[in-house]
Amino acid sequence: MSILIYAESAEGKFKKVAFELASYAKKVAQTLGTTVTAVTVNVADTSALAQYGVDKVLKVSNDKLAKFNARAYADVIKHAAEKESAKLILVSSTTDSLYLAPLVAVSLNAGYASNVVALPESTAPFLVKRNAFSNKAFTITEISTDVKVLAIAKNSFGIIESASSPAEEDFTPTLNDADFDIKVENVEKVTGKVTIADAEIVVSAGRGLKGPENWGMIEDLAAALGAATACSKPVSDLGWRPHSEHVGQTGKPVAANLYIAVGISGAIQHIAGINSSKVKVVINTDPEAPFFKVADYGVVGDAFDIVPKLTEKIKEFKAQNS
Repeated sequence: MSILIYAESAEGKFKKVAFELASYAKKVAQTLGTTVTAVTVNVADTSALAQYGVDKVLKVSNDKLAKFNARAYADVIKHAAEKESAKLILVSSTTDSLYLAPLVAVSLNAGYASNVVALPESTAPFLVKRNAFSNKAFTITEISTDVKVLAIAKNSFGIIESASSPAEEDFTPTLNDADFDIKVENVEKVTGKVTIADAEIVVSAGRGLKGPENWGMIEDLAAALGAATACSKPVSDLGWRPHSEHVGQTGKPVAANLYIAVGISGAIQHIAGINSSKVKVVINTDPEAPFFKVADYGVVGDAFDIVPKLTEKIKEFKAQNS
C-alpha cells in the first residue's frame, strides 16, 4: 500500500506545490511504514521529484490531457490509486486540484478533507487539522473511510528535501470519452512574471493608489522582491487591474510567506482570503483601517512616499549581498 500524490505541473514542469506535497507525503509514509508514489501528467523529466522522497513515478503521457480537464484528470488519479492499492491520496489546494479532489473521492468512495494544514494528529483513528470558517479557526476532522483523500493547504507544510531514487513507469489509464464532453474554449495565462498561485511573496494594492496609472510603483516593488502582484476586488471591478489579480475570499486565495497590502482598508472578505499568509504587512494612511488588526507589521503613512523608498532600500540591500 503506497501513498499516492498528484504531482501538479504546468507546461511540462512541476509546480512548487508538487514538491510540498511530496515532502508531506514522505513524512506520513515514514509514520505508516510505506512508500510514496507520484502520478504525473505530460511531464517528460520527473527527476526533480527524487529530491523530495518519492519512491515511484507513474508517468502519464496523453495529448488529450494537454489542457486541464477535471473529470479526466480525476479518472487518471482514480486508476493510479487502484493500481497502487493506495489508501491515502494527496492533492494540493490549487484551483485545479480542489476541483478534481471531490471527483476522486466520489469515484473511490473515499472520505475527503480539504484545507489540511498539518501532519495527521493520529492515524488510528485518522485525524487531520484543517482551516475552517474562512481561515479564522482550526478544526480536527476524523476520516473513517478505508480510502482517504486530503487536499493540503499551500505553504502550510513547507518543502523538505529527502533524496530518493524513484522507479519510473509509463502508465496508460483508460479514459472515458464522456470525460471530454466539456470543451475548453480559452485559457488565459500570465506570462513573464511570478503568478499568484506559485508566489511566496505577494504585493497587493487597493483603491488607495487612486488610479491604474500609479501601479508602476507596485510592480517595481514586486520586481525587487521577486513577488507576484495582486489587487483588491474594487480595483478589479473598476478595471484598474485584471480580474486574474483579484485576491480574497471572492477572488484567488493567497497563502504566501509574505503578503504586503498597500492602500487596502481590509474588508472582511479580503482578509479571509489572504489570512493563511504567514506574515502580513500593511501600508495605509488610515490608522483605523481594519487590516491593521490582523497585520503582523503595519506602517501608517502615504504609500506614494513609502513604497518607492522601500523599493530602493530592497534594491540596495540585494546589491550589497549579491
